[in-house]
Amino acid sequence: MGGKTAIAGGLVAGLVTGAIVVGAVVLLTPGPVASDPGLSPDPVAEATATPGPSPTLGPSPSSSADASSDPGAAFGIGQPAPPLSVPQLGGGEISLTNLKGSPVWVNFMASWCPPCRDELPIMNGLAARYADTGLVVLAIDVREDESVADAFARELNVSFPVGLDTDGSAQADWGAFALPVHYWVDAGGVVRHGGFGGIGPDIMAEGLESILPGVEVTP
Repeated sequence: MGGKTAIAGGLVAGLVTGAIVVGAVVLLTPGPVASDPGLSPDPVAEATATPGPSPTLGPSPSSSADASSDPGAAFGIGQPAPPLSVPQLGGGEISLTNLKGSPVWVNFMASWCPPCRDELPIMNGLAARYADTGLVVLAIDVREDESVADAFARELNVSFPVGLDTDGSAQADWGAFALPVHYWVDAGGVVRHGGFGGIGPDIMAEGLESILPGVEVTP
């Protein structure tokens, strides 16, 4: 009897221990997650969550998509254009201050950018077509050596001045981070329209009309 009693006692102790272990597992099971619409967020998870990346300056891909509906938010439309003073490819300097009194189309671009390659020939045609209005078209090559910018401009027969923003300072001043970026600045130095890459001739025509009063621009 003593042996049977010991065995029975051991079984009871085992069951009790098992119950305690099961209870511990239940207590350690995570609570409801916040993704369930019927449940509130877990305050511990919120307090220990790793913060996401900090927002970057300048246009983002989402702002590119919204540019046509609210271009002023991305381009500073209605505001004076930022300063622009960079060396010109081939010699000299490009200065927006010196161009005040002329409508100016500023395009930030680079040789590695496929939309830039597509857009520059269209810009060539528009620059020639509306040259008699006083229009000045500028391409600002961003963060590339002069030799690279020169080869790219020659390959595409760019007919208007090309500026060299080798350190990206002008790009930063204008917030032109999603290349290519276009700004149309009127004769008074105020930004009137803007567009991100891949815009095509229709948007280019809209931009030109915003700085060429009384001129009907055809794509």
